[in-house]
Amino acid sequence: MRIAELRGKRVAIWGFGREGRAALAALRQQHPAQPFTLFCAAAEVDAARAFDPALDVIGSEPDSAALARFEVVLKSPGISAYKPALLAAQAQGVAVTSGTALWFAQNPQARVIAVTGTKGKSTTSAMLAHLARALGVRTALAGNIGLPLLELDGQQADLWVIELSSFQTGEAGPLELGVITSLYEEHLDWHGSRERYVEDKLKLADVAGQLLISALQPMLLERTREHPHRLLFGHPHGWHVANGWIRRGDQEVFPLDQLAAPGLHNALNACAALAALAAVGMDALAAASALATFRPLPHRLQPLGQHDGRDWINDSISTTPLATLAALQSVQGRAVSVLVGGHDRGLDWTPFVQAVRKAPPHAIVCMGANGGRIAEALRGADVACPLALVDQLADAVVEAKTLTPAGGVILLSPGAPSFDQFRDYAQRGSRFAELAGFDEVGSVGIEGVGIR
Repeated sequence: MRIAELRGKRVAIWGFGREGRAALAALRQQHPAQPFTLFCAAAEVDAARAFDPALDVIGSEPDSAALARFEVVLKSPGISAYKPALLAAQAQGVAVTSGTALWFAQNPQARVIAVTGTKGKSTTSAMLAHLARALGVRTALAGNIGLPLLELDGQQADLWVIELSSFQTGEAGPLELGVITSLYEEHLDWHGSRERYVEDKLKLADVAGQLLISALQPMLLERTREHPHRLLFGHPHGWHVANGWIRRGDQEVFPLDQLAAPGLHNALNACAALAALAAVGMDALAAASALATFRPLPHRLQPLGQHDGRDWINDSISTTPLATLAALQSVQGRAVSVLVGGHDRGLDWTPFVQAVRKAPPHAIVCMGANGGRIAEALRGADVACPLALVDQLADAVVEAKTLTPAGGVILLSPGAPSFDQFRDYAQRGSRFAELAGFDEVGSVGIEGVGIR
């Protein structure tokens, strides 16, 4: 469905975040006099009316009867596709689309590499765009990484690197290469079950002419074995990490000690980016040296610097226990106090508890809505390190300063969403930087988003 096809139809937009605003702007540009209805939160009504005075704004969540009044509902990614009201409206013939789906319909000839994965998708996308630009390719970096595709509608690029969340993979159109960096349990509240989450992630494979996945993920290997053009990274015969180097087969390509983004998982993200370039016919070997100038993304194992004699690392993007374990691995061998906990969405912390029981960090500070549950599990397993339980992030920082010796590391890697105390992970990470004594403004923006 293209934007032009919405002319004269009864259209509702559900959601007034950045995606919703981008969709409204694109619709209004092509259909300046057409009436549209917006469903948003009550607190957003005044801002929505100021954004588009011609809108019919309803400050509440619609039920199936409200949605059934429309021919088309354009929903934001955060609105679950499995909401009963939405499913009921679809059963009555209402078409459901999104900004992502509209962009793909508008741009069928665009050369697209789409990247998804439970972890690593943002860094891999940004690395991929950075490397392509180092080769002189006019590259767009957009999507879930922070720039809705419709904000770039009508603009041209030689290569589109598009990050897709699990909410968006089913909305993509045919594309040249799909990349799946990893697949773990996440967003069960949106998808409804672990299996549905996996199925939704793997919808990317259905529209990808070529599919690049991690050779280190047995489930991914099994679930994608039928794809006719599947490629692997993290495999000894291709792009992989060994003996301190990023390698292509036996060839040493880039030394890990020159990679600014720390951790084995970021080295594997670099392998994915290089393998993706090679898969679409670009000179990955020539681009590899540009990894030295790639800056880590904010809130993703972002080194903030040293303050009060300790190193501070902001990994606020960590919203699963397995992501926290990966963060701990990146600072292995140092005296690290890790801050964990946040919004409780029922994820299983058993693998985390078992891992830190075998290899405990210097200290663990539990916080937030699920902090008590995590602390209880750690105590029950007799994890052999100091353990603190607090409510707020500010209290967690104070405890971490007390527990961490000079020369040690204080790592925010919560393993949980931020919604119990913050608007999003970025606000949580910025507050952590501020509490640590750093300029929080400097930790916000993502470099490279847009077309260049």
